[in-house]
Amino acid sequence: QVQLVESGGGLVQPGGSLRLSCTASGFNFIYSHMGWFRQAPGKQRDLVATIFSGGRINYVDSVKGRFTISRDNAERTVYLQMNSLKPEDTAVYYCNRQPAPFSSWGQGTQVTVSS
Repeated sequence: QVQLVESGGGLVQPGGSLRLSCTASGFNFIYSHMGWFRQAPGKQRDLVATIFSGGRINYVDSVKGRFTISRDNAERTVYLQMNSLKPEDTAVYYCNRQPAPFSSWGQGTQVTVSS
């Protein structure tokens, strides 16, 4: 079955950096477009960045120039490098296929940006 395992979150000060990882299994990762999503307390889960199977990348405006999404098909892993973090980036971060996310989500990884 589909498994998505996120890691790499933590507590960081404003302006700091984190690198998130998501290891996937149970589906054809190489041909799947993948996205990073985040959900802040009391808010809906939103798409942050997408990396298509061919390498094209999209970001939401709020993270452009600060976040970088990448993938390693051999490791079935998608990454999110987050720099210049802001308190408003605080959320639980998830990865999933995008578009058409699987109904089964991983546990996510908590990112907290606070001084």
